[in-house]
Amino acid sequence: MNIYTKIIIALIAVLAFPGINNTYSQLPNQNMVLLSNKNEHPPTGGSQYSAIWGYKAPNGREYAILGCATGTAFVDITDSLNIHEVDFQPGLTSSWREMKVYSHYAYIVSEATNSGLQIIDLQYLPDSVHFVRTYTFANYGKTHTISQSGPYLYMNGGDYLNGGVFILDLANPELPVKRGQWETYYVHDCRVVNDTIWACNIYNPPGTITIINATNKNNLQTVTSWVNNPNPFPHNIALTSNRAYAYTTDETQTPNGKLKVWNVQNLSNIQFVTNWQPTGITTAIVHNVEIYGSIAVIAHYTAGVRVLNITNPAAPAEFAWYDTYPSTNNNNYDGCWGVFMFPSGKIIASDRSTGLYVLRPNLSITGIRPSKNSPTKSSLEQNYPNPFNPSTTIKYFLPKNSHVSLKIYNVVGKEIASLVDGIEDAGEHSVNFDASELAGGVYFYTIYADGFTDTKRMTLIK
Repeated sequence: MNIYTKIIIALIAVLAFPGINNTYSQLPNQNMVLLSNKNEHPPTGGSQYSAIWGYKAPNGREYAILGCATGTAFVDITDSLNIHEVDFQPGLTSSWREMKVYSHYAYIVSEATNSGLQIIDLQYLPDSVHFVRTYTFANYGKTHTISQSGPYLYMNGGDYLNGGVFILDLANPELPVKRGQWETYYVHDCRVVNDTIWACNIYNPPGTITIINATNKNNLQTVTSWVNNPNPFPHNIALTSNRAYAYTTDETQTPNGKLKVWNVQNLSNIQFVTNWQPTGITTAIVHNVEIYGSIAVIAHYTAGVRVLNITNPAAPAEFAWYDTYPSTNNNNYDGCWGVFMFPSGKIIASDRSTGLYVLRPNLSITGIRPSKNSPTKSSLEQNYPNPFNPSTTIKYFLPKNSHVSLKIYNVVGKEIASLVDGIEDAGEHSVNFDASELAGGVYFYTIYADGFTDTKRMTLIK
């Protein structure tokens, strides 16, 4: 029996009998290409890499924001052949650092004593970032996790109000104003949808998920709650786009935490649907889940990055993965910590030991279209909506990696804005144009991409 036959038999055995799986068994990476791994701020003093988030600038460039032991790294991932760190914002040493983005500001929290909320201005990218200030107030010094919805931050855990959740108003993004709070239970993390907070009470009473009405930002009201059985320990939650299903993650070692699916269409009768584990792996612990339309992207500690088709939310189907921690699949809190997916389809992930991973699925994951539907020639779509006020989206397609320039002009041919100027990967791209500072009227947008040129007209109504 030759080596190839042995490999095929071994793979068939793993797929057919996933329960027969020691902690070191590992299927090959599936439908995923590694574009870059950056480990430029190695763990120090017992602290490791932590959370990750993404920022797409108005000009279309994409940036990874990576929590490191001693601060936060800002990495330009736009050009797959030139992924590089742009800037680094120092912070107090911590094994937990998390961030969210509103407008052109990053907001960063950590579990370090008196670390507060760092406010970082991103408008100077791709050259650098600008530290604005650290925000604190009486009896508040640190936060466990941070969520964002519209011009509001939701500050979870930490040392304020027994670790509940409180709201910061970002009407002035550089000068947050504290609004209401909810302190019934400790909130480890939350998701905010339509002014409703879905709070993970990881320890209380025990393992509940509480739904909180945040319509009045000064007076948060409990709606209902449910226990995240079996083995309740809800760490993180995400909802499908129609708010019919909730995906929760249990960060437990014994038994190892699993992804759970809940039917939440009737808040008076929330139903457990199923749980999920990675293909051929029954030992690793789930950590974070993010949902993008019909795609769920999961940070699954020692099992790495996992990507699910959730077209049928009640029956998630894994179709791509990349293991950032291939040495083992045990139930330790090692490996992949956080994930984020850009509109371009690139996925960024943080590994506790080895830093930033920039990945691109082999398959087109926008709408889960097969690769045969990839564009064969460059094209520029009509902006939508059109007419618009004050913002609109422009989409374009590239058949190969290309240098792209996308500019806005007024009726006399004067350049108003440069939305894109750099190397972009093949595939579908979209960029938002905010015209809130412009007068109403007719404007034109022109794309230049490796010899392809097209111009379209759009109308701003004010």
